[in-house]
Amino acid sequence: MTRAILLASTALLLAAPAAWAADAPTAPAANRLALTRVLLSTGGVGYFEYEATVAGDADLTLEVRRDQVDDVLKSIVVYDDRGGVGTIGLPGAEPLDTAFRELPFSAGDLASPAALLSAMRGAEVTTGGDRQLTGRLVSVTEETVRLPGGGDATTTRHRVTLMTAEGLRQLVLEDADALRFTDPAVQDQIGKALVAVADNARRERRRLTVHSSAPNGQSAGERRVRVGYVAAMPLWKATYRLSLSADGSGGPGGGNGGGDAGARTGALQGWAVLENLSGEDWRGVDLTVVSGNPVTLRQALYTPYFVERPEVPVEVLGRVLPTADEGTVTLDSARPALRAESSRAAAMPPPPAPMATAPAPMAEPMGKMAPAPYAAPAASGTPAVAALQSAEAGTAEGAQVLFHYPQPVSVPDGGTLMMPIAARALPVERVALYQPATQPRHPLAALRLKNDSGTALPPGLLTFYDRSGGAGAYVGDARMATLPAGDSRMLSFAVDQAVTIDRVETPSRTLARAAIADGVLTLSVTDRQSTTYTVAGAPDGDRNVVIEHPRRAGWELAEPAAGGPEGKRDTRHDAGRDATATAYRLPLSVPAGKTVTLTATLERPRQERITLTDLSADQLAVQAAATELPPPVREALTALAASRAAVAAKERRIAELERERNERVADQERLRANLTALPAGSDLHKRTMAKMADAENRLDALARDAATARAEAEAARQALRERIKALAI
Repeated sequence: MTRAILLASTALLLAAPAAWAADAPTAPAANRLALTRVLLSTGGVGYFEYEATVAGDADLTLEVRRDQVDDVLKSIVVYDDRGGVGTIGLPGAEPLDTAFRELPFSAGDLASPAALLSAMRGAEVTTGGDRQLTGRLVSVTEETVRLPGGGDATTTRHRVTLMTAEGLRQLVLEDADALRFTDPAVQDQIGKALVAVADNARRERRRLTVHSSAPNGQSAGERRVRVGYVAAMPLWKATYRLSLSADGSGGPGGGNGGGDAGARTGALQGWAVLENLSGEDWRGVDLTVVSGNPVTLRQALYTPYFVERPEVPVEVLGRVLPTADEGTVTLDSARPALRAESSRAAAMPPPPAPMATAPAPMAEPMGKMAPAPYAAPAASGTPAVAALQSAEAGTAEGAQVLFHYPQPVSVPDGGTLMMPIAARALPVERVALYQPATQPRHPLAALRLKNDSGTALPPGLLTFYDRSGGAGAYVGDARMATLPAGDSRMLSFAVDQAVTIDRVETPSRTLARAAIADGVLTLSVTDRQSTTYTVAGAPDGDRNVVIEHPRRAGWELAEPAAGGPEGKRDTRHDAGRDATATAYRLPLSVPAGKTVTLTATLERPRQERITLTDLSADQLAVQAAATELPPPVREALTALAASRAAVAAKERRIAELERERNERVADQERLRANLTALPAGSDLHKRTMAKMADAENRLDALARDAATARAEAEAARQALRERIKALAI
């Protein structure tokens, strides 16, 4: 490698003008935006808000990661209390491609001196050392040479061919002491390209410059400028701890659950687990987490796009061959019509002026526009999230729930933080939840947790502690789905093996109505599916059992009805039967050591339509034998079965005649074949001829009988169809 190229490149890299630096000079501290607020959403994004105090026109700088630029361009918003918002600038998406766009070589050509010289073919170079040459580059050829010493070791060298004043001269690039481009402009191009390559290698962030203009050209007075944007962030997670003590207080501040042994209060603690992967430290920021399901979109706004345009061929004028004029014909009769058309055209009002000629109101400059309501200055806090400062933890905002930490928070880049989002006592009831698909023999030990806090709680895992002995004891974990305000959730944390449940399913079918009309038997049927649950209570105490009976599409729960027998149903839950998307929840009180049964019945009304003409005599007889059918329907079906049997007998007679005819035809063919082998006039020939005559006579009789049988069968079928159609029961 030539030492001259390396030395020249290094010198140019150090002496490159500031205009080739990727980022602008460091901004004054007064114009730097400081991160003040962070809002993390369960949509997988975070809102970051920066503040700065400025006077007059100001250029505020903000650095973001390269992978965040698309989100920043999509969502950046600027709030200026009294000034105007100008432009927002940042370096291009691919500065390296831009730097090489007008250069005679590419970034890959800087990988080696040989590649650079090959790309600069035709440029004039000068070599140094004992053998000085000046000429234009013709080619750079790679060659393999054997190293001295007599072994098989080889090396690769590059032979450079120059066109000099004396003609073609060659030199080995690796042996040259120095080599430089004679034209200073070429040397400058290479130096600038090396600067761009070095800067792109260290570039991981992009610096945005936000221009804020003073109001009406005024420079006096300070004002606050806020810049916010939304970028991708890790999903924050919610976790809960529920503590339940022996007296039902749930711990400090829990209160008493009252005289009902099943209803108590538990101390609930909720935490948000979040990570700071924003790329910068959070120092004393206002932190809020949001639970909801917002629509979050991405778009590659930082990537240049070019529109495909159709290519239109260049139009070339062809030769024109005018036709010969053969004179004109004067149409006197057409002149009045032409004059009338001309006068009508003159009487028509002129067309309206194009829309572009109408004066349009000019939009006010951005600096003079009235601020939006959410951008109005607040007494304290930021307009972008003004609602957060006055909101307490767990404030609902439309489709989202906001949890705001009341004190400034500091989290280093890459750090993890646990932020409390809930701490209060909630009503808790111990239940035994039976889910056949989860555990077919035993119910699950569960808690019915009711959210009476007025604020929805996001989904998360819940750890249950029992403090009956004074110290907290771990009992189990439960999955808690989103818990809206005023709603309740079943939280299963263990298997209650002290309670055993058996179930038996019994299907049945009830006929509600039967009717015949237009040849169709219509049956109104109610299908029933009864499941009997036999619950053997626990010896250690009473249980409030909740049975999840599976729901079926098109079926309704008929039993048990609300307000069932005392001692079997838990009447506290009869007001409005509970149901999930897949099951009915049937409460059942089970005393200690007792066995209680509960029967759940699902019903499905449906109709069966049977076309009577499609049934055979046996099928009609089976339908007529159904005892649940009304007597008139059974009698009508019995009569139809007899008529259908008569039709079947005639159809069998036709089949018998057809079978005999086929046998006669086959026998006649046999006799005809025998005649060809018998001597004419012999006794055997005569007897065969007599048999053929008898067969022909029988075939004629069979044809007449078959025609009569077909007519009778068709008449019987027609009579059956008319009888079926005339039935109306």
